Amino acid sequence: MVEGALTFPLMALVTLALVNLALAGFASTTANYAAGYGARAGSVAQVDPAGQALAAARHALQSGIGTYNVRVAADTFPGGVVRVEVDWSVPNVYGSLMPLFGGQNRPLRGTAVSAFRKEGW
Repeated sequence: MVEGALTFPLMALVTLALVNLALAGFASTTANYAAGYGARAGSVAQVDPAGQALAAARHALQSGIGTYNVRVAADTFPGGVVRVEVDWSVPNVYGSLMPLFGGQNRPLRGTAVSAFRKEGW
C-alpha cells in the first residue's frame, strides 16, 4: 500500500502529461492540414481566392480540438501568393501547477503557415 501511495501521484501526472501532449499534437496537425488545404484551395480559385481559402480552412477545422484563428492574405494575379496562417490553442491541464514553478497559467499555443502560388490560365 505504501508503494501504491507513493507511485500513484507520479503515474497520474505522467498520464495527464501524455493526454496534454496528445491534445496539442492533434491541434497542431489539424491546423497544419487546414492551412495547407486552405492555401491550395485559394491558389486554384478563379474568383475570390482569399474567400475560398478562408472557407476551405474553416471547413477543415470543423473536426479540430481547441480554438483556431484563421488569417488569409492572397494576391489576385497569376503567380501571386496565397498565404494561410492558422493559430491554435488547447487548454493546459498543468496550467494550475505552473505558478508553483515560476511559470504562468497559459494554454498551449502554436501557429501553422502554408503558402501556394496562385495558378492562372
